[in-house]
Amino acid sequence: MNQAVSPDPQHTLEQSPAQRRQRLLRLGLASGLGLLLAAYGGYWWLDGRFLEQTDDAYVRADWAPVSARVSGYVAEVAVADNATVKAGDLLVRLDERDFRDRLRKAEARLAVSEAALQVQAMRLRAFAAEQHEQVQAIARAAAERGGSRGEAQRAEADWQRYQRLAQWQAASVQRMEQARATHIQALALQRAANAELARQQARQAVLAEQGKQLQAELLQRQADLDQAHAEADLARSALADTAIRAPFDGVVGQRKVRQQQYVTPGLPLLAVVPVRQAYVVANFKETQLAHMRPGQPVTLEVDTFGRHWHGTVDSLSPGSGAVFALLPPDNATGNFTKIVQRFPVRIQLDTDSEETPRLLPGMSVIATVDTRQARDER
Repeated sequence: MNQAVSPDPQHTLEQSPAQRRQRLLRLGLASGLGLLLAAYGGYWWLDGRFLEQTDDAYVRADWAPVSARVSGYVAEVAVADNATVKAGDLLVRLDERDFRDRLRKAEARLAVSEAALQVQAMRLRAFAAEQHEQVQAIARAAAERGGSRGEAQRAEADWQRYQRLAQWQAASVQRMEQARATHIQALALQRAANAELARQQARQAVLAEQGKQLQAELLQRQADLDQAHAEADLARSALADTAIRAPFDGVVGQRKVRQQQYVTPGLPLLAVVPVRQAYVVANFKETQLAHMRPGQPVTLEVDTFGRHWHGTVDSLSPGSGAVFALLPPDNATGNFTKIVQRFPVRIQLDTDSEETPRLLPGMSVIATVDTRQARDER
């Protein structure tokens, strides 16, 4: 009779080397995964939860379009495309011949106005001397009137005395008639002195009106001189404006101006981009702004170079991009879909880096803001 053979317990407990390697590999993978999870958790707890990142960020610069302030033909274009310029460097020069002629005309009118003002001032000085002389003439006429009045009183007293003497026959009629004639003559001289004093006083009043007229003419000459000064300054400024210069340090771009082109005020000729004053505008989601504050450090990764720059949060926009859009959305409609809004955040680059000028406006950036400081303050 056949008997069943049971397996050897010792044989069943033993494992093959392959099985042991698989078991060790699984344990190693589980341990490594656990370590990775622990490391990521530690990183997130220590750093990751404080970092806010966006790839909707770009380099910007406050570039300025350069235009002419006066009209004219372009005589010289002193810069080429993409040229580096300093503040005050000559960019474009307009034909200045007409402006020089206008300046000479304005300066000639200024000289005429200055001469007219000097002549008027001399007339006023002569008029002041004439007024002083008139005061002396009035004083002389007043003195003569006083003398004639005294002479008339003396002649009247003599005439009355000789009248009484003639009545008493103590004086001759001829002497009385002579006294009477002397009295009449003294009265005439007194009236003449009164008339002369009145004439001199009237002339003083006329001179006073003439003085007012001369003062008004002096003010007019001064106003003409001020106007001539203003016209000369305007002509001088217009001549200086024929030389169009760089407003600040930067690089020339969008050069549209050409020699012998006729330009008008306000027409854009070229642009000056201050690449050394570049900054970054990062558009963060509204859910990322809770702990974002000015002054927080920022790490910037530029797609062009694949390296990192450092900066600081400068300011946050007072409204989302949709608020300042040309056609802002109207959510008060029947078809409404909630969309997370983005807010522009201005990031100032650290100026201690020599590589900052290499950043050009329009480059794409990945911005990461460390909000640790704001969270710790809470």
